[in-house]
Amino acid sequence: MSRLSLLLYTLLIYLLRLPMLLFFLWRSKADPAYRQRVAERFAWQPVPATAVGGIVVHAVSMGEVVAATPLIEQLLQQYPDLPITVTCTTPTGSARIQTTFGTRVHHCYLPFDTPGANRRFLAKFSPQLIVLLETELWPNLIRQASAQHMPVVLVNARLSAKSARGYRRFSALVQPMLRQLSQILTQDEASRRRFSALLGPLSSTLIPGTSRQKIQSAGNLKFDMQHKADLVQQATELKRRWGARPVWVAGSTHAGEDEILLQAFAQVLIAQPDALLILVPRHPDRFTQVSKLVADAGLSQAQRSLQQAVTAQTQVLLGDTMGELMLWYQLADLVFIGGSLIARGGHNPLEPMSLAKPIQSGPHVFNFATVFQWLGKRSAVVFVDSAAALAQSTIDLLQDANQRQQLAKRGFSLYQQHGGATQRTIQQLLQLLPSEGDIRRLKRDGADEIWYDPVLVEAGGFTKPSQSFFDPHCWLQFDAVIGQSTGRNTVWFVQAKQQRWVLRHYYRGGLIGKLNKDRFLKVPVPQSRAMAEFQLLQQMHQLGLPVPRPVAALFSTGKISYRADILLELVDGSLDLAKLLRQQALSPAQWQQIGAMIRRFHDAQIYHSDLNCHNILQGPDGKFWLIDFDKCGQRTGEHWKEQTLARLQRSLHKEAGLAADKGQSWHVTSTEWQLLKQGYNERSE
Repeated sequence: MSRLSLLLYTLLIYLLRLPMLLFFLWRSKADPAYRQRVAERFAWQPVPATAVGGIVVHAVSMGEVVAATPLIEQLLQQYPDLPITVTCTTPTGSARIQTTFGTRVHHCYLPFDTPGANRRFLAKFSPQLIVLLETELWPNLIRQASAQHMPVVLVNARLSAKSARGYRRFSALVQPMLRQLSQILTQDEASRRRFSALLGPLSSTLIPGTSRQKIQSAGNLKFDMQHKADLVQQATELKRRWGARPVWVAGSTHAGEDEILLQAFAQVLIAQPDALLILVPRHPDRFTQVSKLVADAGLSQAQRSLQQAVTAQTQVLLGDTMGELMLWYQLADLVFIGGSLIARGGHNPLEPMSLAKPIQSGPHVFNFATVFQWLGKRSAVVFVDSAAALAQSTIDLLQDANQRQQLAKRGFSLYQQHGGATQRTIQQLLQLLPSEGDIRRLKRDGADEIWYDPVLVEAGGFTKPSQSFFDPHCWLQFDAVIGQSTGRNTVWFVQAKQQRWVLRHYYRGGLIGKLNKDRFLKVPVPQSRAMAEFQLLQQMHQLGLPVPRPVAALFSTGKISYRADILLELVDGSLDLAKLLRQQALSPAQWQQIGAMIRRFHDAQIYHSDLNCHNILQGPDGKFWLIDFDKCGQRTGEHWKEQTLARLQRSLHKEAGLAADKGQSWHVTSTEWQLLKQGYNERSE
C-alpha cells in the first residue's frame, strides 16, 4: 500500500506541474518574480562548486524564513567554511532570504517533488544534512535522501489536531515518510504526541545507534526571533514624521477579513479621529484589491509601495511592500493578528510579542493553537469575533495606555520564558552532522573532492590538503613513510610531525579486480567508498566507539568512474588479533572485553561487513579496537548480528588451520569463544 500510495502521489505531482506553472504565470501579473527562475523548479540550474557538500535548509515562505533565521545564523557561526543552501518555494520567501543573508548563503527554489527533479537536486548539492521547517514534508525528497543516506530533519515542526486527522487518512504515504526522517523536533508537546501517534507504535522511538528520542519537543524557533539592528531607529523616525497619533496595525490579513477590519475602523475613527490604521495584506497579489476596498470605504490612504507620505489627513497606510511587517509592528500601539476573523487559522503572534506589543485576535487560531492558549491563560491577548467587538476593543485599548502596557508586558514575559529553541535544535543537528570538534570541510580541487578534519591536518603541519596528500610516492620523497602492510593490497603508514596516519587506497576485489583494479562506477560523492567510510567513522567517534579517527578522504572522478583514498589515524603500537593469538593466550577478561566491544557496535546498529580477527586490534594499553569499515554502515533489525559473530568465529577457525599448516601456535579453544559470547551477552543494554 505504501508503494502504491507513493506511486499515486508521484503521478499526481507530475500531473500538477503544468497547472502549477500556469498558476505561477497568473500570479506573475501581480508579482513578476513568479515567472522568473523557472529552471530551479526542475533543478535544471547550474550549482557552483562552493555550494556542494553542505547543509540545505528549506523554509517554504517568508514566515518560515523568519523562523529559520536564528537557526541559519547559528549554523553559519558554527560552520563558517561549510556551504549553507537556503531554499524556499515562494518569491516572498526568496526576497527575504536574499535580503537577510545576501551572499553568505547559496539560495534557490526547492524543485517540484518529482523523482527526477529530486535526483538532480541531491546529485548537484550532495548535502550532508537537509533541514525542513515546520510542515514541509515532501515524500519523494525524503525518500531519495534517505536512500542516499543523507539525514533529513524536520525542525520547528507543528501539527494541529485537524492536520493530524488529515494525515491519518493518508497513513500509507505518511508513515513511511516519517520513518525515513532522521529526527523530528517539534514546537510543543502536543505536536510531539501527534507525530508519535502518526509514526505508529511499532516504529522505534530512538534514533538508531543512540539513546536519543527520534521525536522531541525542542520549542518554537520563533521565540528566538532576531530583529534588525536599526528597527527601533526606523520606527522612531517615522513616528517623528507622523506625530503623536495612535497606530493600529492589522498584519497578514486575508480576503473577507479586510472588509471587517475597515468596517471596525470606521467606528474607531468616530471615537479616535486621529487614529492611523496600517493594513498589511498577507499576499502581494491582493494589494491592488485591498487598496480599492479602502477607497470604497471612503477612507484616505497612502500606499507604501508608491512612497506616498503619511499626513495628518491619512487614515490608512497600505503596507503593500514585502519584508516590512516587523517595522509596522514596532510602530504599533496595538496589533491585530490577521487570518483569525475567518476560518484561516490565524498567523504568528510571536513577532509582536517579541516587540512587547499588545495583541488582538479573532477566534480562528488553530494554526498557532498552543501559543494562543498560553496567551489566553495569561490574559495577554484580547479575542474578538465581530466588527463591533473589534471596534470596541480597539477604542478601549487605544484610550487606556495602562491596559495596553499590561497586555504587552504579559505577552513579552511569555515570549522570553519560551526562548532557547534555537540552541536546543542546534545541539540535535550537530549530532547528526558527521563531524566532531571543528567542522568537516569540503574542498574542490578540479575534478577531485577532498574531505578532511582541519584539526588533524594542522597538527600534521599542513595548511590544506591536496591530491598529493594521498600519494605514497610524495610521502616517500619526504621520508615520511614509516611502514607498510602488504596483504592483498598495500597499506602505507606515514608520519607528519607528531601525527601518524594510515593511507589506504580502495581496490576492487574478486575477478573484476583483475580487469579493473581501482575504478568504481560513479555515484554521488557522499555514497563513494571513501566518503561513506569517512562519515561512518566520524559518526562512531561521536558515539564513543573504539575506531580510528578519520583524517581525510579523496574522491577523484572521471567521466563515468571514480577512484578513492582515505587517511586514518594510526592506532600506534597495536597488533591485530590474528598475530596476537599466535604469540600468546588472552585472559578470560580479555575475551569478554572483545565480546563487550562488539556488542557496543551492535547496540549502535553498526554493521561490519568483514568482522574477522585481522580487523580487531589491541593497543599497547590493552584496549581493543575495530578497523576497516569499508562497505559497512548502520542497519536496522537484529538478524544480521549473529551472522557477523559467526563470520568472526569462522575467521578464528580459518586462522587456526593456517597456523597448524605452518607449525605455529594458536591460542584459541572453544572455551575462549564462549567467554567472548559471555562478554557480548552480558554487556549492559
